[in-house]
Amino acid sequence: MPSCIPHQRERAVSPTPALSLFFLLTAILSLSISPAQANLAAKSWAPGRLLVQPKAGLSDVEFHKVLARTGATPAGRIGPLNVRIVRVPEQAEEAVARALARNPHIKFAEKDWAVELSEITPNDPKYASAWHLPKIEAPFAWNTSLGDNITVAILDTGIDDTHPDLSGKVIPGWNTVSNDSNTSDIHGHGTKVAGTAAASSNNSQGVASIAWNALLMPLRVTNSSDGWAYWSDIAEALTWAANQGAHVANISYDVTNSSTISNAAQYFRSLGGIVVVAAGNNGSNPGYSNNPYMISVSATTSSDGKASWSNYGNYVDVAAPGAGIWTTSRGGGYGSVSGTSFASPATAGVVALILAANPLLSPGEVESILTSTADDLGAAGWDSFYGHGRINAYRAVAAASEADTTDTQAPTVAILSPNGGATLSGTIAIDVSAQDNGDVARVALYANDQFIADDTTSLYGFSWDSTLAADGSVSLVAYAYDRAGNEGISSPVNVLVDNSPDPIDTTPPSITITEPADNSAVSGTAHIQVSAHDNMALAAIRLSINGVLKSVTDTSPLSYSWNTRKEAQGFHNISVAAEDSAGNTSTTFITVKVSSGNKSTGGRKGKESKNK
Repeated sequence: MPSCIPHQRERAVSPTPALSLFFLLTAILSLSISPAQANLAAKSWAPGRLLVQPKAGLSDVEFHKVLARTGATPAGRIGPLNVRIVRVPEQAEEAVARALARNPHIKFAEKDWAVELSEITPNDPKYASAWHLPKIEAPFAWNTSLGDNITVAILDTGIDDTHPDLSGKVIPGWNTVSNDSNTSDIHGHGTKVAGTAAASSNNSQGVASIAWNALLMPLRVTNSSDGWAYWSDIAEALTWAANQGAHVANISYDVTNSSTISNAAQYFRSLGGIVVVAAGNNGSNPGYSNNPYMISVSATTSSDGKASWSNYGNYVDVAAPGAGIWTTSRGGGYGSVSGTSFASPATAGVVALILAANPLLSPGEVESILTSTADDLGAAGWDSFYGHGRINAYRAVAAASEADTTDTQAPTVAILSPNGGATLSGTIAIDVSAQDNGDVARVALYANDQFIADDTTSLYGFSWDSTLAADGSVSLVAYAYDRAGNEGISSPVNVLVDNSPDPIDTTPPSITITEPADNSAVSGTAHIQVSAHDNMALAAIRLSINGVLKSVTDTSPLSYSWNTRKEAQGFHNISVAAEDSAGNTSTTFITVKVSSGNKSTGGRKGKESKNK
């Protein structure tokens, strides 16, 4: 059903185990699950697929080597982002993601999660009134701004562009699942979201919205009638909307904790846009950190209380009306709906009014105006229920109209690693920090005044092939630029490059499966322990059971707990492959017999590998 979803207060966006559960949002009222939804719910991430971002400057050749050591292969990239779609063996997604995330040349690796729409539909007739518009003082804001010349992208299930209150407002969009222009509403949720933000108003019919004159750009991110969508399709939609000139994007899905979508949101902001997302309907605190590239919205009631079902936490930026919102519905009708799915587009509508009142505002300035003019509710100042407060359209538009948009302040930038004086060789990971009073647009790295690469997404990281520089002293300098063109320069970090040839390494690693013993019987949870050693540098250890990759690591030992209760009784093959940095490999295997019983078992003697 329609959805809402959470955000974060410290704006670090790395995946957490709790997120996998949070995605599967449950409606507060009953939710009927279609066969398609049931199938997708059973596969809460895309099987055999990861989303991976290498550091800026890492060549495709080196990236493919990193993938190969984990059993992964490249399968594409998401729009202009440096985020790659990677194929991995099914059932090995978690193991490969962990192994890739540990690599110093990889920014992040995450599953391609499926996220669900979440909507609450009250049946109380009193909800059939637009109480939320006077509550946020929208009628006073309309004297100054109606959202003219602003495009709001709706990343959702599509929009019914034949609806009388939406007809003529919907511009061409895109379907990122089937890669075509079919943006008809497959579920109905997108039409409700669109009407909340920018339905035609003052036209003697239907409903009134917040940004009357804003245009709507439909980005359909799902072809499932249940409305579920993958992170990769949402990220693709954000970049498409940014490239087509959208000013505001609304996402009523749980995406705050996705590094991939955070990258897409940074891209959207780098082109001057604002991304607004829903906080979620579980009535709980999912423990997310704040995300600096998305505005996360919790939901309030007509009495300005937090809706009981609205999520809350450090990631909430503002609150907005989300209970009993009268809006457009698929097929030409109207209805009352509830959920943070509708608090989010209400906020997106106010953002459209702000931008129409002052198109020169930067994304950071827009967000500052939105939060500073909100009506403070709950504890004084920011709090986890309401963020900075419930949005106030009138005060926000007034502040936008008077804002000074002159920006002459340069970003600050510093190289965090490597340290000055370090001796380096090969491909080096370089980490950089950059901050600005608005938004950092990009960070560039130079070595002895030679350009290395640009990075447009924080945390800023580079991979530098030091073999392209002559041996000796090299000065590393980072430059940061904001959207106004102001330039910040880091202090130089001087390092010593020494790429003198290493001895030729033809010796493969040695492997020992120390537990269980070859030809032993196992049952219950069998503990597998592997040690590997190399004369130079170990690069990867891969464990497979019956030919299916189960675990990957780049350090010894490797430990794995195998639940044999799910296996057929009889003989099973455990194989291990090890690879060193020179590409030498060795393999070994043992055979064990799965027997009945639930005791954890394991042998004491292992089988040593034969090098190849």
